[in-house]
Amino acid sequence: MVRLMKGNEAVVAGALYAGCDAFFGYPITPASEIAHAAAEWLPAVGRVFIQAECETASINMVYGAGAAGKLAMTATSGPGMSLMQEGLSYMAGTGIPGVVVNIQRAGPALGNVYTEQADYNQAVKGGGHGSYHAMVLAPASVQELCDGTMRAFALAFQYRTPVIVLSDAAQGQMTESMRLPVVEHDRPAGVAAWAVQGTAASRGNLHTSIFLDVDVLEGINRDLQRKYAAMQVEAAAEEYRIDDAEVVFLAYGTSSRIARTAVDQLRATGVRAGLFRPLTLFPFPREALCRLADRKLVVVEMSCGQFREDVIGQFAAGIRKVPEVQLVHRMGGVLVSVDAVAEAARKLV
Repeated sequence: MVRLMKGNEAVVAGALYAGCDAFFGYPITPASEIAHAAAEWLPAVGRVFIQAECETASINMVYGAGAAGKLAMTATSGPGMSLMQEGLSYMAGTGIPGVVVNIQRAGPALGNVYTEQADYNQAVKGGGHGSYHAMVLAPASVQELCDGTMRAFALAFQYRTPVIVLSDAAQGQMTESMRLPVVEHDRPAGVAAWAVQGTAASRGNLHTSIFLDVDVLEGINRDLQRKYAAMQVEAAAEEYRIDDAEVVFLAYGTSSRIARTAVDQLRATGVRAGLFRPLTLFPFPREALCRLADRKLVVVEMSCGQFREDVIGQFAAGIRKVPEVQLVHRMGGVLVSVDAVAEAARKLV
């Protein structure tokens, strides 16, 4: 079935098809429609919606429900995401699955409610304390907000980790046609083996993040790093008109849509342009990116260059060769223009 749907509502549709048991959240512009739709739709099918008193409470409710083996999620925007960082670190450290959707707005501080991509480092590098990561997915459309939220639940339980769906205000507020999933996903297997469910069988299960023995804590950190290395098989990217491209744009989310339009415009005038779009920001599709080291590269993003810095770091880690990477960007809620992206490519060729 195909229907028109707002991006924020598509998040809730994807959660329901994934089998989401509970949504805990606190409304914040431009993500408020996620909480609104969850409040209407989840109770209608016998699932739980609770409006928490704040974002700190929201993430800790997700933490508790996840420890019980329930499919739980929350959604927020920049200031709320900042308040959730401690809870995310606790979830990562104790191996608790859960999903967080961040509809990014402009910052820092309260900023404004227009679109930006300046929460990149916070999401990808682990904005809380300790050596941890969350898996990060990067949708670019209403359809991908639905599908990505569904996939986030599957990955969260497969790796027992928090998963962040990193979107932005433009996607959350736009309305597009979307194909609803055909069937609801199966429940995650093997949850009862580790979950705390108030039963005799689960009485021995314990989730804690305090380890006073330094050797034990180091061992847990090493286990986490091995898990993050194993996640690399999930790294994915979309390549558009890239085979013969002399200039390749590197972009994710809404910026990738702008760059894709620039690719088509440039191709129409004889400039061989292409687009590399990461679908996962952690793990990053490093191997695929490094194959582009001999092209002219332009990062397109709506931040101070956080994504570009990561691209350079991925080249350095992957092939120890860092090509020149140009940057086209805007900040403060201003969209990058197609003309500015196209002009940057023309200057290079």
